[in-house]
Amino acid sequence: MSDPLGLDPDFLGVPAPMPSLPGVTTVPLTYTHFATLHRPDRRLAAVTGVAIDGATLRSLERSDDWRLDDRLPAAQQAGAELYTGNDLDRGHLVRRQDPVWGTEAEAATAESDTFHYTNAAPQAAAFNQDKRTWGGLEDYLLDNAGDNDRRLVVFTGPVLADDDPEYRGVRIPRQFFKIGAFVTGGALGTTAYLLDQTPELGDLAEPPAGDPPPLGPFRTFQVPVARIAGLTGLELGPLAAADRMPVPAGPVALAERAVRLRSFADIRGI
Repeated sequence: MSDPLGLDPDFLGVPAPMPSLPGVTTVPLTYTHFATLHRPDRRLAAVTGVAIDGATLRSLERSDDWRLDDRLPAAQQAGAELYTGNDLDRGHLVRRQDPVWGTEAEAATAESDTFHYTNAAPQAAAFNQDKRTWGGLEDYLLDNAGDNDRRLVVFTGPVLADDDPEYRGVRIPRQFFKIGAFVTGGALGTTAYLLDQTPELGDLAEPPAGDPPPLGPFRTFQVPVARIAGLTGLELGPLAAADRMPVPAGPVALAERAVRLRSFADIRGI
């Protein structure tokens, strides 16, 4: 049996490796069926990657045992103090259900592993739980794997911008991304998504002491994989070249290519 720790770059049968972040100090962390690339300076993950085996998915009760990862100093992680007494959710980056597959023991360990704070990012509750946006997209990808006994690899992370608003010593990301990787026609295929609330925010005023920064309405877009690389600085290897988003006719700037997702029938290429 293969090692269940981390993300196997050949899980799909074609290479889909964990992204890297050149020029920035990061710490790779492995868990059962997933991995994170942690940024100590931001106290959050730069990217996570999870393998999903739709043929052996299991349904387990939620353990909800949030904890720090003892492989890192506590000061390098955004822990419970960030989420206390406000409307910020501890948003799973690797979704709780995604790595829950394989043997019963593997599945249980994977579910528990997702409750490390290194796999969390501060998200407004309305965003994290909204089935029309981010939560719905996560359901769509997992159902696509489970309903078709399909293997997927999903990369997720915050867009860690220098001007993100600071709250309790942590700069709160305003955008999040997700890249789905799969096999189509014997080759790697990818699609990318960006949760972008920036147009709705305007100028963020300094929040009153103790209050989280204001967060506006959320909108989810399908975007080119290369745009995620441009926003995050991540080196995505073969993921960008495998993008299945159709190229529009005529010259269109990369930053202008986006499809707003009002329903999941709008998704292109998966």
